[in-house]
Amino acid sequence: MSKFMDENFLLETELAKKLYLNYAKDLPIIDYHCHLSPKEIFENKTFKNITEIWLNGDHYKWRAMRANGIEEEYITGEASDYDKFLAWAKTVPMLIGNPLYNWTHLELQRFFDIYDILNEKSAPKIWELVNEKLTSGKFGARSLIESSNVEVICTTDDPVDNLSYHVQLQKDTDFAVNVLPSFRPDKGLEINRDGFLDWLKSLETVSETTIGTYDDFLNALESRVEFFHSIGGRLSDHAIDTMMYADATKQEVEELFQRALNGNEVSEIDEKKFKSYTLTFLGKLYAKFDWAMQFHINAFRNNNSRMYKKLGPDTGYDAMNDEVIAKPLVSLLDSLEKEDALPRTILYSLNPKDNNTIASVIGSFQGGGIPGKVQLGTAWWFNDTKQGMLDQMQTLASIGVFSRFIGMLTDSRSFLSYPRHEYFRRLVCSLIAKWVESGEVPEDIDTLGKIVEGISYYNAKKYFQFD
Repeated sequence: MSKFMDENFLLETELAKKLYLNYAKDLPIIDYHCHLSPKEIFENKTFKNITEIWLNGDHYKWRAMRANGIEEEYITGEASDYDKFLAWAKTVPMLIGNPLYNWTHLELQRFFDIYDILNEKSAPKIWELVNEKLTSGKFGARSLIESSNVEVICTTDDPVDNLSYHVQLQKDTDFAVNVLPSFRPDKGLEINRDGFLDWLKSLETVSETTIGTYDDFLNALESRVEFFHSIGGRLSDHAIDTMMYADATKQEVEELFQRALNGNEVSEIDEKKFKSYTLTFLGKLYAKFDWAMQFHINAFRNNNSRMYKKLGPDTGYDAMNDEVIAKPLVSLLDSLEKEDALPRTILYSLNPKDNNTIASVIGSFQGGGIPGKVQLGTAWWFNDTKQGMLDQMQTLASIGVFSRFIGMLTDSRSFLSYPRHEYFRRLVCSLIAKWVESGEVPEDIDTLGKIVEGISYYNAKKYFQFD
């Protein structure tokens, strides 16, 4: 029987151990999609206790605590930080089989050198030990990032953001990690959503453009892409909860845009036309600037309306959507490919049923001499589990070219999430070693080692071409 989460955690064979220790373990991390705050990085935020850094804003943990019967007072309510931590410690032993169980202990081990099992009995001791370190002055946001061997961080930023903290970080020679913005224009595509007109006013201000026509809108977006690029931005990101596509002329989109400017809601088909034309325009821009474009597809958000009204979005009440994606996705990608303007593209679906579909679709749009130009994105959110990661990798290997996979990201708001890269790398090595054990792959350690290094680090480094 293996020891609990020792140095051979998830590495079931000698070859898996060799691949991890010699080829994956010490490589830098490129975290090309996360939700960390550039302000907190620039200011080197420190944390008063483990609850602040571990539980505040972590809707993964909040969902688990609710499912374990913890009252909301001890999750997002007015309970003390200590009592919230105790509520989490009470929940952890119930989470066997959930990646939160392993991530929790990996984070205690890697950042705080604590190998105790977290439960109600050990919680007071762990609370004291972690808080002593957090308040020592050596555990600010920057130290946590640097100790994790992170090379690049790509945050998620609205086009109307002035990127002031990114600008300051670029000038800060004391911090070697490259912190770059990613262009997330979701609010500019949700033409029927409350706040669209207010967002347009913000876009007018930051782009110094009066937006009276659809052309003005596109020009303002282009100016923001240019600005992001000047700060080092090389990625966009789009939350496309329902994949859609509808052909439209520019005149049609201009007319419906005018209706929206006048405060009128547009029809469902017109909303599809607006989004499709605008996404195609943006895709061409991304290709022009040699960016990568990310689509996060099939999330079903804010399902509990009572709690949404009380707590707002991103509080643990989302789920997988099951909308059909193949036809609209192909139509959108092909609208760009027709003009030889499809940028490097990464496609994630929150529903694992879409893995085979996406893996087959991306094979229709490879080319340009770019290895893995269109990617099946890493297992995301509810799929960010042992089985979810393995399923995603095995699907890609079965239908596409696994060796060109650009690997893991954190998609996290926490500075303690970097051990997820270790978890992922261990699974990569274990999967490849199993193929060798079963006789499906030869034990060519040099070739296998290069594949592990590529998926862990080098493929992403080459794919994104960060300065």
